Amino acid sequence: MQLLGGLSPQQFLQDYWQKQPLLIRQAIPGFISPLTPDELAGLACEATVESRIVLQQTGERPWQLEQGPFTEARFASLPETHWTLLVQKVNQWVPDVATLLDQFDFIPGWRLDDIMVSYAAEQGSVGPHTDQYDVFLLQGLGQRRWQIDPGAQAGAPLLDHPDLCILRDFKAEQEWCLDPGDMLYLPPGLAHYGVSQGEGMTYSVGFRAPACSELISSWVDDVIALLPDSLRYTDRDLSVPVHPGEIDPAALRRVRDILRQRLVDDDQMNRWFGRYITESGNTEQPAAGVEDISTETFLTRLRQAGGLQRSEFSRYAFIRQTDRVLLYVDGEEYFLSASQAAFASLLCDQRHYLAVELQPYLENATSLSLLTELFNRGALVLPDECVQH
Repeated sequence: MQLLGGLSPQQFLQDYWQKQPLLIRQAIPGFISPLTPDELAGLACEATVESRIVLQQTGERPWQLEQGPFTEARFASLPETHWTLLVQKVNQWVPDVATLLDQFDFIPGWRLDDIMVSYAAEQGSVGPHTDQYDVFLLQGLGQRRWQIDPGAQAGAPLLDHPDLCILRDFKAEQEWCLDPGDMLYLPPGLAHYGVSQGEGMTYSVGFRAPACSELISSWVDDVIALLPDSLRYTDRDLSVPVHPGEIDPAALRRVRDILRQRLVDDDQMNRWFGRYITESGNTEQPAAGVEDISTETFLTRLRQAGGLQRSEFSRYAFIRQTDRVLLYVDGEEYFLSASQAAFASLLCDQRHYLAVELQPYLENATSLSLLTELFNRGALVLPDECVQH
């Protein structure tokens, strides 16, 4: 695989993933940025697109953060050097950027977050910092110098800024200059510092790493929502206490049993995670059709288009069980028979589906109905309906 510089996916996962950085020269040979700086700036002017500008200045507070959307006038007034524009989830808006994700199918799809694209003027940077997730930094235009400081520890002092987490102390131990097509992989928690050498663009492919606090909070909320108020602590085996003010071992055991029974259920936990990890969390998803279409109309439109595409605003995953398959799309759970495992795999493993690939499932009423529902919800789209700016 060229993307990994000759390493096999298994070698990369074994030796580098979440362990150490990896520089890959010409990961995508001859790579040409799918976006121009002006097109990226145009995206940042849209109210539905998340964007920000980081400026580095002189004075007591050298770093400044501005949140989008921006205006053309704002871009015209920016200095010639020392600023960076960052636009999140560009894969959702530009199909040519979304196709880059196919290069990363050696990592489970549910781990993917998004592709952020940044433009930096000469000496543009967001400062030395750490990220709590895995990221691949693909140079798309110009050159960028990257430095890393493996000695920076979690909780290291930060500059006094309400919104930017910039390290106060950064001691570079390694340094690389990336050209278009070069890519740098960084594991979570590794302090790094990128500075543009002339104007440049970087494509950051980030992977999700939910905080343990988020996982536990969401799981407990899910359990609580399913518990009726009538289900309460009971002690039918109660005996006269020696000390009325003591919480005795029997009471503590009952409480522990309640928590274990309600919080440690593998099947419920698996199903919760499928819903949780596929929630899109995106309120800006383009609306589906005003009215739902029938399966007959759906089939006609599918065959005319020659295929379908997964919406970049949607998240897909599946869990294989002994007697069934659980399909998850945008936090919704769908029950499929064990014989439909290949169908679930097709939907979750790929981003594009040719009509000929879908044909066996179009002849099955259950899978056809599901495809129609996903299409009506906007989770599946026709190729000519993808968002493009």
